[in-house]
Amino acid sequence: MDFFEAQARAKQRTARLLVMFALAVAGMIAAGYFAAIWLLQFAGEESPARSLYGSLDPRGQSLALWQPEVLGLVAAGTLLVVGLASLFKWLQFSGGGRTVAESVGGRQVDPHTTEFRERRLLNVVEEMAIASGTPMPAVYVLDDEPAINAFAAGLTTSDAVVAVTRGTLEKLNREELQGVVGHEFSHILNGDMRLNLRLAATIFGILAIGLAGRGLLWGLRHTRVRSGRDKNGGGVILFLIGLGVALLIIGYVGYFFGRLIQAAVSRQREFLADASAVQFTRNPGGLSGALKKIGGLALGSSLQTSKGAAIGHFFFAQAFRSSFGGLWATHPPLDERIRAIDPRFDGKMIDAPEVVDVARESFVSAGLAPARPPAAPPLLPTGAAIASVAAAGTLTPEAIDQAHALLETTPDRLRLAAQTTGEARLLVCGLLLADDPAGRAQQRQIISRHAGAEALRQLAEMEPHLARLRPEQRLPLLQITLPALRAIPAVSLGAFLETLDDLVHADEHVSPFEFALQKLVARTLALGQRPGGPVEQIHSFHAVTGEISTVLSVLARAATTDTTSATQAFATGAAQLKLVEAQLQFAPASAATFAALDVALDKLATASLPIKQRTLVAAAHTVTADGRLHVAEGELLRAIAAALDVPVPPLTA
Repeated sequence: MDFFEAQARAKQRTARLLVMFALAVAGMIAAGYFAAIWLLQFAGEESPARSLYGSLDPRGQSLALWQPEVLGLVAAGTLLVVGLASLFKWLQFSGGGRTVAESVGGRQVDPHTTEFRERRLLNVVEEMAIASGTPMPAVYVLDDEPAINAFAAGLTTSDAVVAVTRGTLEKLNREELQGVVGHEFSHILNGDMRLNLRLAATIFGILAIGLAGRGLLWGLRHTRVRSGRDKNGGGVILFLIGLGVALLIIGYVGYFFGRLIQAAVSRQREFLADASAVQFTRNPGGLSGALKKIGGLALGSSLQTSKGAAIGHFFFAQAFRSSFGGLWATHPPLDERIRAIDPRFDGKMIDAPEVVDVARESFVSAGLAPARPPAAPPLLPTGAAIASVAAAGTLTPEAIDQAHALLETTPDRLRLAAQTTGEARLLVCGLLLADDPAGRAQQRQIISRHAGAEALRQLAEMEPHLARLRPEQRLPLLQITLPALRAIPAVSLGAFLETLDDLVHADEHVSPFEFALQKLVARTLALGQRPGGPVEQIHSFHAVTGEISTVLSVLARAATTDTTSATQAFATGAAQLKLVEAQLQFAPASAATFAALDVALDKLATASLPIKQRTLVAAAHTVTADGRLHVAEGELLRAIAAALDVPVPPLTA
């Protein structure tokens, strides 16, 4: 299943969820209506509640079962409470994955850590991010949790986090850890994270009615019902007690069915994520080993904190005890998950060690040794672009191996710089330095003017290592700087982006790589600051023919200065869009600029998935039309995909 199919299925699941939750809310409204009729009958003729009803029914007739005015009030009140409570919870989640991780006591792993297990975790996540073409997620550890568990959270891939418990670090070997992280990346790539947050917000909204009833009863706990002259006051109190009980019952009944829906949806997605993790790593023993160790550990996957109860369906395994005989279980039983991976499973779990021995892991794979880059060809296979677009949103063992090799051969000084906010900014600036001495001197002056002499000195330390980078290592290195760049304060972000813009335009010429780098950084940081992504607004190819023409024209002209060859390349790409091929126009050089491409991509980012998919397929055919594929063209293609929120893996040599 590719990225576009996974995203389409996520949208279908969301639509089904909305229908099921609408039915649950409708049931709550029906129950609330009958409770209201009963309360009005119970309240008596002289009570304020009946007085209110009397204003609705001036005829003074006895209460009938069908009262549309009461139904309208109950429905409006229920929808208002559920809607406002869900919105409140959604706004709490609007900070993205970091908000979720920190709400359950997560600690962000120091990118410079030398603690072996944390370093190993960072390496595994880095490899998965590079192999899948997604921005590097922030990595968190739940230090107070000795059980084995993990989760991914966020609104988009640009604000995603991967969090693991201390038990996961201590009790799993590298293959098992890779299986768990692969499972969480499946949730990131399949669009499950946003769905998980919607589930949590909706469940909280339904629960709010029950909480309101409980709060009302709690407020009346010291109130006494008096007889004698204060008959009306006693009636009001009895009415309020009845109202509190009714709200409590209705709210928790709705919550019961909401949790049933949540659990059923979550269990199905866990089987899919397990299958995807095995496909990613091609190592079923890693994931099944992690599940067996959960089964063999006394604590299993159970969390100690109660703060994560609302997000139990986020986790790798059952995080909290399931009520009602497993009906609320957010994950399938362990033996079912293991047998789905290993049909020969004999039922024996693994007794997890207190702390797994990682002493034999190589220093290179741990990120603690310097790298030696081998030579690389200047051209990539032409089929790489089309294959990379076809593999959007997926992970393959080959891509993971390639990512591992790229990281191993990246100079250690640059990997360290990528992990600190201050040096990461300088590293990105360093990636833009020109090859010619005059241009480089001009760019150094720009950096000195914006960041000062000390920044220039630090950059000078990196320059020999930057010179050793191969072209295909630049974007993967940029990917692992993103967690550090996201930590740039909002007040400083504008100055950093202005510096990049000045460096890009220092020679009054924008190269494909310069545009790719600037677009990737600006796009990712914008989404990191304001998680949520663009709202899908465009569903017709005809509405974006101008923008698609711009994309294909820029790509065609980026590959060659010969107008005839560029025209042929454009036609090759346009032929992939039969529906609008006749409407696509090859833009003149004056209009096929990177500035025009920037505007076009912003509009295409709001288009539907089928439009994005076919546009990227056409783009891949455009850059390979001449039978050659330069690394710069591949980088530009990946930047275009990232601007459309489509993660494309690196192009393999």
